[in-house]
Amino acid sequence: MARVVVFDSGLGSLSVIKEIQKLSKVEIIYFGDQENFPYGEKSKSELENIIKKSIKKMKDSFAPDLIVVGSNTPTIMLDIEDENIIGVRPPLYEAKKISKTKNIGILGTKSTINSKELSRFIKNSNFNSEIKIHKINGSSLVELVESGKFLTNKSLCKKIIKGILENFIVKENIDVITLSSTHLPFLKSILEKQYPSVTFIDPANSVARKIHQKIKNKQDVHNKLKIFSSGDVKKFQKTLNKLGIKNKVNFLSI
Repeated sequence: MARVVVFDSGLGSLSVIKEIQKLSKVEIIYFGDQENFPYGEKSKSELENIIKKSIKKMKDSFAPDLIVVGSNTPTIMLDIEDENIIGVRPPLYEAKKISKTKNIGILGTKSTINSKELSRFIKNSNFNSEIKIHKINGSSLVELVESGKFLTNKSLCKKIIKGILENFIVKENIDVITLSSTHLPFLKSILEKQYPSVTFIDPANSVARKIHQKIKNKQDVHNKLKIFSSGDVKKFQKTLNKLGIKNKVNFLSI
């Protein structure tokens, strides 16, 4: 049976894990590094230190077949990816196919949106001049998810979403937005109801397809999930329980 480690700074990895489990029967080690939340407020050097230590810890502790860095921020800022390490990036080519107005939004963390690496990623996509990419800071939305308020305070979520997106969508005529933090798919249903004319793209499915291709010959009959956190285990357990996940959370620090 293949073993896949998926980690980020908290709940974000769950959106990726959900898609992996739809396509593959594997053992997943989920590490929510809440001690280092949020990745989206870290400098490049801080992130590099955290991610290097995390990857080493995952390899030493679990000897996985694959490691998924379940976060756009370090994937983009550190240009993560090799044969056995998979990252998450904005699905711009998919967005381009869908967009009719030729105005695409990338909704991500502050660090991602402000990074030179994201600008380089956009430039390297080689879109013609009629395609406009608009970068939108969604760090406060990531906080809504990690804090659990997306489950308990929908009206606050709607208010904050409107404050972040309204002007961009109306003024820039945006009709497609990539959810370029793995926390953001937890808000997808709210986003879609609030802005039905906009298509919100979750890149987790493309990550899951990539993983399936690599481990399709090492599958089992059932999925397995083991969960670890570097933060408050009891608090994390309560949030997961509200999401219908009853697996025990174990403590692990890098």
